[in-house]
Amino acid sequence: MMDYAIEQRLPYARIAGVDEVGRGPWAGPVTAAAVILDPRHIPDGLNDSKKLSAKRREALVTQIEAFAEIGIGTASVAEIDEINILQASHLAMRRAIAALHTTPDFALIDGNRMPGKLPCPAQTLIGGDGRAASIAAASIIAKVHRDAHMIALSKQHPGYGWETNKGYGTEKHRVGLFCHGVTPHHRRSFKPIHNILYPQKNISD
Repeated sequence: MMDYAIEQRLPYARIAGVDEVGRGPWAGPVTAAAVILDPRHIPDGLNDSKKLSAKRREALVTQIEAFAEIGIGTASVAEIDEINILQASHLAMRRAIAALHTTPDFALIDGNRMPGKLPCPAQTLIGGDGRAASIAAASIIAKVHRDAHMIALSKQHPGYGWETNKGYGTEKHRVGLFCHGVTPHHRRSFKPIHNILYPQKNISD
C-alpha cells in the first residue's frame, strides 16, 4: 500500500499515473489506464492490482471513479499481431492518456520502457504500480476493465476458461484450443497460437 508521496515531490499539478494489463495472455486486447488522482481524496488501500482480490479491486474502482479523472485505452488483437505486444502496450497507454478530459501536466509510466509520442513530459517508474498511488490506481482500473471484457467474451466463446483465466495460457485454455480451435480473439503472433495455425512453421523458444 502507498500514499501520494512520489507525486507530491514532482513540480506538476495534474499527474497521470499510467499502467497496462494483458501483455501475457494468448487472447484479448491489451488495456491501459491513465488516472489523475485528487490529492485530497486518495483511496485507502491502493496497491498493485495483482496483489488485491477481485472484490477489493471492485471496491477501489468505485472510490477512484468518485474523485479521479480516468482515461482508458486498448490495443486490439490485430494491432498486437501487427506491431508486437510491446508497441501495442505503448499504443494503449497513449490512447489512455488521450482519453483523459484534458492533457495532464506530467505522466508517471509503470515499467522501464517509455512510450513514444506522449503529449506531456513523463518518466518511467520500475514497479510503479506498487510505489506510486496514481499508477496503482491505473493498474486497478485497467485490470477491472479488461477482466470485464474477457468475461463478456467468455460468454461468446465458452470452453476456453476466459471467465477465470482472462485469456492467459492455463491448462483449460490449452484444452479449449485443442477442442474448439482458434477464435478471432486469439493472438496469432503468440507462439502457442501460431504453432496451432501453422504447424509446419512452428516458432521455437
